[in-house]
Amino acid sequence: MIKGLLRIFSYLFEGALALLVLAISLVSLRSVTELNLGFLPWTGRPLSYGLLGLALLGLFTLLMAMRGTMRALFFLWSLGIFLLLLKGFFLSLYRFTGGAVSFKAAVLLTAGMLLGTLGSFPWPEKPGPVRRPQRY
Repeated sequence: MIKGLLRIFSYLFEGALALLVLAISLVSLRSVTELNLGFLPWTGRPLSYGLLGLALLGLFTLLMAMRGTMRALFFLWSLGIFLLLLKGFFLSLYRFTGGAVSFKAAVLLTAGMLLGTLGSFPWPEKPGPVRRPQRY
C-alpha cells in the first residue's frame, strides 16, 4: 500500500514539476531576457533549451510509466533531477539570499523530489495468487 501511495505521489509531483519547468522554459524562449537560475549549471539560452528537453523527457517517461512501460527510465529521470537539485542547492556555492529560491522552498522541493524518486522506483510486481483446481 505504501508503494502504491508513493507511486501516485511520484506521478503527481513529478508531473507538476515537469509541467512547471516546461512553462518556464517556453516563456523564457519567447522572451528577450535570458533565464538565469543560480542553482543550475547553465545560463541563458542553453538553460532554456536544457529545461525544455528535461521537461519533455520527464513528461514522456511519466506517460510511459503510467502505462506500465519504461518505469526504469522514469526512475532514472527522477533520480537525475533529484541529484541535479541536491547538487545545485546544497553541494555547490549557491547562496540562499531570500531571492528567487528560499532555503525552505529548496528543502521542500528537494525532499519532495526524493519522495518522488523513491515512488518511481520500478519495484518488481507481486505475482498474483496461485489458484489450484479444486477436486470434488
